[in-house]
Amino acid sequence: MLFRNIRSSRPGKLPSLWILGLLLCVGIASIASAQTRSTRSGQAYPTKPIRLIVPFPPGGSNDIVARVVGAQLTERLGKTVVVDNRGGAGGRIGYETAATSQPDGHTLLIISAAYTFTPALHKLNFDPVKSFVPVAMLGRGPNSLGVFPGLGVNSVKELVALAKAKPGQLHYASAGIGTFQHLGSELFRIMAGIDIVNVPFKGGGPATIAVIAGQAQITIGTLIQSLPHVRTGRLKLLGVGGAQRLAILPDVPTISEAGVPGYEAYNWWGILAPAGTPAAITKRLHGEITGIVASQEVQKWFASEGAEAVSRTPEEFRKFIAAEMVKWGGVVKEAGIRAE
Repeated sequence: MLFRNIRSSRPGKLPSLWILGLLLCVGIASIASAQTRSTRSGQAYPTKPIRLIVPFPPGGSNDIVARVVGAQLTERLGKTVVVDNRGGAGGRIGYETAATSQPDGHTLLIISAAYTFTPALHKLNFDPVKSFVPVAMLGRGPNSLGVFPGLGVNSVKELVALAKAKPGQLHYASAGIGTFQHLGSELFRIMAGIDIVNVPFKGGGPATIAVIAGQAQITIGTLIQSLPHVRTGRLKLLGVGGAQRLAILPDVPTISEAGVPGYEAYNWWGILAPAGTPAAITKRLHGEITGIVASQEVQKWFASEGAEAVSRTPEEFRKFIAAEMVKWGGVVKEAGIRAE
């Protein structure tokens, strides 16, 4: 009937509804084409709030760094960056959530050194290399050795002596099997030649609180998450895991000089995007985040927490992640760590 009506119209003229429909189709196609071009160029991005997935519960170093950077990124992009804590399974729940998210730049993932342990410990439902594209590195900081103040030790040597006198009786709290706290603690155990037992928690924050409460005696984790408790006296700091003493803690020795020669462990943080995210968007994100990391405000914040801001190109960051996988994979093998 429609085609019959069209043919019966006067020559040279189309029905008005047909014309309106044709114009509407052309308009929609033009808008879609413009949106596609804008997305590819990164001009229209972001169009909605950005979700920054933290693969651990609140209170850990990943969460703390994510909130600092997320607040700055909100200002720069003009859209809210929402921190989404997806803890559990040693970070794998958060990793998998990010890996299967829409690759449009509105979902990002913050990772740390723990991300590079995962392939050596677990069979994954995603490819740790191919499922993501590197966006930017944020910073790094040495781990730290803290103890429950009531333990009665005042140095690394005293802790090692006590652990040797009581094999298997001292416990260290970790953020879970295969986390930075876990592997950093195992490296300490091996190098110190002692027998201390892992008590895994669901994140670095809960693990630190457990030591403060005396549920475990030792925490070897990121200084960013332990330093606030050290300053209030709820946690006693015995040493830091960097190559040198920290300017903000000049009286605290390195673990290496304090009794375990050669010990060194750094945590680090960076941001990934799901594979397939348009290059223009990742390029813009890299530029904005690099600007944040280079700002005096963020550099001072990292320094005040015993860490340092670090920038790398996406390609440099990719190679760095690959090298870390090799390094920590070796620690997993030497320590005989197996996922539960």
